[in-house]
Amino acid sequence: MSEREPEGRSGGGTGGDGGRRVRPDYLRTKSIEQSIKDTEEPEHALTRSLSALDLTVFGVGVIIGTGIFVLTGAVAKEQAGPATALAFVVAGIVCALAALCYAEFASTVPVAGSAYTFSYASLGELPAWTIGWDLVLEFALGTAVVAVGWAGYIRSLLANAGWELPAALSGPDAAHGFSFDVLAAALVLVITAILVLGMKLSARVTSVVVAVKVAVVLLVIIAGSFFIDPANYRPFIPEAKGTISGSGFTAPLIQLMFGYQPTTFGVEGIFTAAAVVFFAFIGFDVVATAAEETRNPQRDMPRGILGSLLICTVLYVAVSIVVTGMQKYTRLTVDAPLADAFKATGHPFYAGVISFGAAVGLTTVCMILLLGQSRVFFAMSRDGLLPRVFSRVHPRFGTPYRSTILLGTLIAIAAGFTSISQLAALVNIGTLFAFVVVALGVLILRNTRPDLPRAFRTPWVPVLPIVSVAASLWLMLNLPAETWLRFAVWMAIGFVVYFLYGRRHSRVTETGTRTEKGPRGAA
Repeated sequence: MSEREPEGRSGGGTGGDGGRRVRPDYLRTKSIEQSIKDTEEPEHALTRSLSALDLTVFGVGVIIGTGIFVLTGAVAKEQAGPATALAFVVAGIVCALAALCYAEFASTVPVAGSAYTFSYASLGELPAWTIGWDLVLEFALGTAVVAVGWAGYIRSLLANAGWELPAALSGPDAAHGFSFDVLAAALVLVITAILVLGMKLSARVTSVVVAVKVAVVLLVIIAGSFFIDPANYRPFIPEAKGTISGSGFTAPLIQLMFGYQPTTFGVEGIFTAAAVVFFAFIGFDVVATAAEETRNPQRDMPRGILGSLLICTVLYVAVSIVVTGMQKYTRLTVDAPLADAFKATGHPFYAGVISFGAAVGLTTVCMILLLGQSRVFFAMSRDGLLPRVFSRVHPRFGTPYRSTILLGTLIAIAAGFTSISQLAALVNIGTLFAFVVVALGVLILRNTRPDLPRAFRTPWVPVLPIVSVAASLWLMLNLPAETWLRFAVWMAIGFVVYFLYGRRHSRVTETGTRTEKGPRGAA
């Protein structure tokens, strides 16, 4: 029985698993103290240069993007009608629950990696790998989705000027046979270069672009309010109109429990739409990946995460109400709904300004999503779960340049060959899965490390994290079944990579500390 006692509990700060030798090595946790100590390694340390304002700008910069500029039209037209505003409220509430959990973790464990690092400290190595692998996919596809949306707005601007790109260079939605979205790929490559040149430069570029983007959103709200036709709101919640095409696991569950299938429109359509527009809120979790580069993370991380989410939720609801009031939801377009709504009311000038602002604004979304992905990849590499070569920082710029260049190149290729409809749902399921893991991590760490100093504490524990898990799972169940299948395939690939490479090269021992080399010899 003595071997089962957590003899490393007081020394390593691992939450009681330090001396638990019966625990499998793939469930070993990494102590928070060790995670923080790793940020001091000269060749693997990021520069602390961000303030609370920088983090809030980052959050607003990444949250306001494709979700409002691109997805609003599709959701209103196909699933919720004018009640799209309620879908944004539902999605915002789910995100707020998760954001409170993220705020506690990010201020307590101010280390790059976000949910990956939080999971390593609370759930163990394999769960941490799983969520890290998930985040790599989420941020990669998110960047590609936004790049494709940005390219669509640029093509719209060029068309207004009388210029047309060849179909073969306009992406898979614009041509038959071989086609490549050269604009989307070029954007990702340019952003990759900016991220390599330094975090402070990225913050300055983001601040300027976010100011333009918020001004455009306010223009939509203020100018659009003068062109609202109340008749377009009738009915506010359109009548149910058939079974959801390609519905997820929620459809058979509802049919089994209540005897009917969920449909587009109606109240059920609002929740289905919430699962889709949830993509519009992805961003506050990316703020958490910059914790290691924040000057005062204990104070500034909660402010940046919660502040940016609140600002964006208010703007989203207002925009969706205005746009569905300007144009009947059945006539909204999918590619550029905001700009086309102004065109429909006979104001092409505003449409041009919105297209310009959206195109400029979407660049920050790409930048911050790619930043978040490179930081998660960097953290996994620093722990040895991915090749250590990718955790080296640039001697001059202080950025993880190798991982940024690798990921930027791969995403540029993906953006060139893939359409929005193929990517958005997969991004959503990855983000919701991360929310579930973080909420569970808060519960576990509160139990295993009640003595840990916490600058911000999630309120109403354990009720709020449990509600957060339930809400995230509900939205996941509203996603198409094929999305679950693709997600499962990606996770299966991740397990193979972990057991063939990550488990052998992990630098974390059973006591929660790290070794200079992974257990290659033992393997």
